[in-house]
Amino acid sequence: MSQACKTDVDLVHGVSRPAAINADSTVRVKESTLPKILLASRSPRRREFLAQAGIEHEAEHPGVEDSILESGNVSPTQWVISLAYLKARAGVSQLGGRHRLVVGADTTCVVDGKLVGTPHNEHEAREMIRSFVGRSHEVVTGVAIVDSVSGERELFSDSATVVFGPLSDEMIEEYVASGTWAGKAGAYNLADRMAAGWPIIPSGEETTIMGLPMKKLQARLAAWKQRHA
Repeated sequence: MSQACKTDVDLVHGVSRPAAINADSTVRVKESTLPKILLASRSPRRREFLAQAGIEHEAEHPGVEDSILESGNVSPTQWVISLAYLKARAGVSQLGGRHRLVVGADTTCVVDGKLVGTPHNEHEAREMIRSFVGRSHEVVTGVAIVDSVSGERELFSDSATVVFGPLSDEMIEEYVASGTWAGKAGAYNLADRMAAGWPIIPSGEETTIMGLPMKKLQARLAAWKQRHA
């Protein structure tokens, strides 16, 4: 794990106000409104959630390839929060000094205490789906909010549970052949699979399962705005 990840797993669910990221700037947030949001993600689903909530935002791929990183000896919650922060900081570096509130997020599934990330190929996608059948698994999403000017940051997570009923080999093979598992934590998207008639029962906030815990995020953004009013 990178040194940044090692440092920031200790900040789980916390707020930190370090020195400004831009060394030449001493500007602190003074506005009574939030800076514009930059979503450091390529996920259309996360963009959709923000849009549905009426949150004006931009989106940029943070350029972080997290599939090549190893989690090491940390909890699933620490890992997704660390990756979320890594993505948010990468988003800050792309701004060229513009003031934004950068949001990074990362999602993983957990089965028997083990991380189940994003599949690299059909074989991995097939095995992930099979590992969920007939049982429950946890989905954890970590979020990092970073002020690009002041460096203030807030890290938090949310978790939910998903129960898969029986799936036939034919259903699994048809799904894997479709390729729609690509880029999805645990090889599936909750809304897509429920719409397809898969026997899935979620417990907890569904947006958490799909990549961005909107209830918590909106509450944190409201609190952020109030702190700087």
